[in-house]
Amino acid sequence: MQTGSAADAEFFERLAELNDRFAASLPQTLGRVSAARNAFDTVRPQPELMEELHAVLHTLAGSSATFGFRILGHQARNIEQRLRVLMTFDAVAPEEWAAWLAELDMFVAWALRDPKDAYPNDESAI
Repeated sequence: MQTGSAADAEFFERLAELNDRFAASLPQTLGRVSAARNAFDTVRPQPELMEELHAVLHTLAGSSATFGFRILGHQARNIEQRLRVLMTFDAVAPEEWAAWLAELDMFVAWALRDPKDAYPNDESAI
């Protein structure tokens, strides 16, 4: 039978392994976001790309804080929520999609550089 401290140590060791795996998977995950973004047509947005971007951002938003990436999760949630709003409209001007994509580009560039660093122009971090 394990003592409390041995069980705690095992739990935190396992959590550290999961954190490392999450961190190692980020470049691939962000690559999926970039690929979908690069294929995105602002004039005729493809529903399958919107759904893929939403799903990946939703997953990042939900799991990031668990693995020590609180800011990443917060920013993914913000971008996901903006996408969800845009997806509710029957028609969205290409300029609105372009503005959202610019936010997405900034998010991906930041996350690839250092997803635990302060987010650019984030007043909530002050």
